[in-house]
Amino acid sequence: MRLRDIDGSRVTRERTGMTEFDAVLGGGIVPGSLVLIGGPPGAGKSTLVLQMAARLCGRGAGVVYVCGEESAAQLKMRASRLSLGEDPALRQARGGDGFGDVLVFAETNLRAVLERLERLAPKALIVDSIQTMWLPEAEAYAGSVTQIRDCTQALVEYSKRTGCATFVIGHITKDGTIAGPRLLEHLVDTVLYFEGENTADYRILRAYKNRFGSIDEICVFSMHGDGLHEIANPSELFLSGRAARSSGSCVVASIVGSRPLLVEVQALVGETSYGSPRRLANNLDQGRLAMILAVLERRAGMQLGTHDVYVSVAGGLRVNEPAADLGIALAIASSFRNRAMAADAVAFGEVGLSGEIRAVGASSRRCAEARKLGYGTIYSPENCTEIAAAVELALG
Repeated sequence: MRLRDIDGSRVTRERTGMTEFDAVLGGGIVPGSLVLIGGPPGAGKSTLVLQMAARLCGRGAGVVYVCGEESAAQLKMRASRLSLGEDPALRQARGGDGFGDVLVFAETNLRAVLERLERLAPKALIVDSIQTMWLPEAEAYAGSVTQIRDCTQALVEYSKRTGCATFVIGHITKDGTIAGPRLLEHLVDTVLYFEGENTADYRILRAYKNRFGSIDEICVFSMHGDGLHEIANPSELFLSGRAARSSGSCVVASIVGSRPLLVEVQALVGETSYGSPRRLANNLDQGRLAMILAVLERRAGMQLGTHDVYVSVAGGLRVNEPAADLGIALAIASSFRNRAMAADAVAFGEVGLSGEIRAVGASSRRCAEARKLGYGTIYSPENCTEIAAAVELALG
């Protein structure tokens, strides 16, 4: 059929009621989509999908939760601990609660699950986890490459044919990648991953692939005893513990996905005690740090060859874009000279190999986010053309 003849009006996104989570998905759940959620143990994967299931049922959507790792009683115990339920207004209008309407299927035989789903016709399906599912026709053990591939293909076929949105939880390997064949990430429509340290009080969910929205979108949750709570303004969270005046610190205006975000870059420079200096980057690209150090030595006259350099992004958020180069360079220069930047200073810009500061995208949005949070001094490609001049301007 011709593209213009296809009826697209039937495809409407389903809102979960979790504003930040809907934004990561691209504006809501797309019917017939397959979403893979990965992350380290204890990150909050099962908690997130259980909260989402309760909210969807509270809005009148049928949800089936297939628990292959827990029994039905164990899942009920988890839900009771989270005190799950829908919004009071919706519950009063419907005369029930969303939590009690979630259908639980404690089964690992995916063929039996799909046969039962044909009669139920739910709007959303949750599989926890794909590594526990198996098909009788696949001659392999559950969790093997063959079973994961075949089970995922069966879920893709069911989702596209019926329009049921499917959420699949995946385990990770020791290297931090999602277990199973690489084909698993290619088959699904969206890949969401929990990153950062599980010891912190908040969790960062990032979209690494999304056929129905932009990638690198993040959603920040705070972890409490009753589940995950969305944080509407992550910039205030990442800057909450920042000291007023300290050397080796610079606030960077970054773009994460489609939203501007302010993060703090910290650097520590000290004389090395060993033969060769150490360079350590946390939540930053190690190669990018090496390039910035070389530019500072050659173009800004800083003798860093005999110093250890440690650079980190506070809060656990990983920053990948080149626009953070200027902020990283200023944090290193601030620690090297032991001079603090202005308390209301923000920096962004890409640093070139010849020492120039190159323009980056979304400059107006970065400046607007900085001013909204009370930062009035902005170092950007518009007012800093070379790295040496930028260092002198920021540190005096």
